Amino acid sequence: MRRFPAEWEQQQGLLLCFPHNGNDWPGKYGAIQWAFVEFIKKVAQVETVFLMVADEKLQAKVHEMLQMAHINLNNVSYIIHKTNRSWMRDSGPIIVKNGKNREAINFNFNGWAKYKNYQLDKHVPLKVANYLNINLIQATYKGKPVILEGGAVDVNGKGSLITSEECLLHPSIQVRNTYFTKTDYEAIFKEYFGVTNVIWVGDGIVGDDTHGHIDDLCRFVNDDTIVTVVESDKKSRNYKALQDNLERLKNAVLENGKSPNIVELPMPEQLEFDGLTIPASYANFVILNKYVLVPTFNDVNDRIALNIISGCFPDRQVIGISAIDLIWGFGTLHCLSQQIPA
Repeated sequence: MRRFPAEWEQQQGLLLCFPHNGNDWPGKYGAIQWAFVEFIKKVAQVETVFLMVADEKLQAKVHEMLQMAHINLNNVSYIIHKTNRSWMRDSGPIIVKNGKNREAINFNFNGWAKYKNYQLDKHVPLKVANYLNINLIQATYKGKPVILEGGAVDVNGKGSLITSEECLLHPSIQVRNTYFTKTDYEAIFKEYFGVTNVIWVGDGIVGDDTHGHIDDLCRFVNDDTIVTVVESDKKSRNYKALQDNLERLKNAVLENGKSPNIVELPMPEQLEFDGLTIPASYANFVILNKYVLVPTFNDVNDRIALNIISGCFPDRQVIGISAIDLIWGFGTLHCLSQQIPA
């Protein structure tokens, strides 16, 4: 039977893709590259970075940048493959355990049912599976391909999963799988992740390009604890949805029938840039073998969020990474990465 390990379980490494498409970060592409180097540096201190690069020319340039930043190059493995974008959480495979073996699940990425240019990204799961020398499984349900992004789900590794209705069940906006019901998704989660218990929250945060990914909202931090972002400003457009999500979590049960512990995380002040609302969230942290890397936004709540997350991970160092440039691409650390379980 398959099992999707929790993110805090032992990892072989983290899959990243060095940005080569400046269109995702208009006007900030130069800054983004160095922000990415800083991200790689932290990961490479504790585990392998599986770094996808578009071609050998970019690999040489990136290698030079990593040397300048004094990064542990023994912990960087390059995978050469051109992509449309760098969001490995969504286009990359989800690696699960099946008995003692690992399997890579390909969930048929389609540009979040929004963008047409994803043809290169479609091949990321096969490239990664071949590189790791593990089987690639094509996700299907009733004979049809299943479309699901890694950012849409979060698990505790024991049988529970959190996801959002806005992302998976909206009838007309960014519809991944036409006519799928909760029952359909729960059958898919059981087959591919070994999940027996699904917790559904409602809507995502304003400005989220993915239309409700869970990794901007709620995350498991251990077997029985969920952190969730909450907006304290009643005038905020996020206030109502995040209060609703909090209530749902308080009424939820885990796979063992017990209630989860709920920890509230603040939201940063609403970020706007060039007329757009940007979906900044502290919930987009990434858990590594010894670290937890948390996006920060030059905000008064940065310190509060770091302290709360530190309390959730007493056995790991919690480190803030400035994401003020990364978020201009509508995502940060968790969206850009995909863990490779040991």
